[in-house]
Amino acid sequence: MLDQFLFYFELGMNHILRINGLDHILFLVVLIIAYTFKDWKRVLWLVTAFTIGHTLSLILSTYGAVKVNGEIVEFFVLITIFTMALYNVFTAGKSANKTKSVILVISALFFGIIHGLAFAKDFKFITNDINDKLLPLLEFTLGIEAAQIIIVVVVLIISFIFQTIFRFSKRDWVMVVSAIVIGVLIPLLIKARFW
Repeated sequence: MLDQFLFYFELGMNHILRINGLDHILFLVVLIIAYTFKDWKRVLWLVTAFTIGHTLSLILSTYGAVKVNGEIVEFFVLITIFTMALYNVFTAGKSANKTKSVILVISALFFGIIHGLAFAKDFKFITNDINDKLLPLLEFTLGIEAAQIIIVVVVLIISFIFQTIFRFSKRDWVMVVSAIVIGVLIPLLIKARFW
């Protein structure tokens, strides 16, 4: 039982932290780059909404309720990251209000659904021989959440260092990081097989 938990938990962590999982890392970076440690509640809401969306789409696809073309989903994963990075560029330096926070949480949930669909085929293949897939899926989700917490903490630490030691303004920091992410995404979008 513990071996199964560790297997799926590690699988979830590796899904996020592996070098091939750059899309998840980039999305988390642009999702939380505008926040600091004092905004931990907002960050927790955003990351959890993303995980809920991710899990929901995995459940639906694992049980055959949703079937999608993997190449189309991968393209839309890139679009979600690009959209979030552009959002940061246009809203950097503007104060957050309650409406903006709700929109971001809903966006994180929706984008989580898209990102979950990107891994659904692999997860379904891994659990193909298992009758009850719900427990492995929840163990996998815990691994995803743990990996996301690691990424969030690292991003918040790096943000703290750049904004305090190197004296980047919050606006400039958000703009620079978001622009770098956009720069990484443009060649990936051009090469996408969806075209």
